[in-house]
Amino acid sequence: MTTRAAGSFEVKLNLLESYNKNDPGFGRRSIDKQFHGDLEASSQGEMLSVGSASGSGGYVAIERVSGSLHGRKGSFALQHNATMTQGAPYLNIIVVPGSGNGELTGLNGSMRINIAPGGAHSYEFDYSFEA
Repeated sequence: MTTRAAGSFEVKLNLLESYNKNDPGFGRRSIDKQFHGDLEASSQGEMLSVGSASGSGGYVAIERVSGSLHGRKGSFALQHNATMTQGAPYLNIIVVPGSGNGELTGLNGSMRINIAPGGAHSYEFDYSFEA
């Protein structure tokens, strides 16, 4: 049975030193988030990105989310895979298999992120637990 969690979140991205210093299109950032709503949690992670002048690019990221999901306490990891093809976005965010602990052991799911015109962020998280 799949359950949906929804709410808002704030995110802070900070530049980190890039390993690939020979390509100015490459970037590395830290991720700090604060989730509200059905997921009351904070997360920390890292993002690697590459972009071009044409409006295309991509990023990958891993973040560890710690807090409570519909009252169940624990943590889990999210894996991001995203591309932008000449302004058209694709975003895939999934729970890393086996990453849940505490009352979130066995968690599976995927998350969608919405960004409003004013910049406010919200999420929809469809999840289930292994039987």
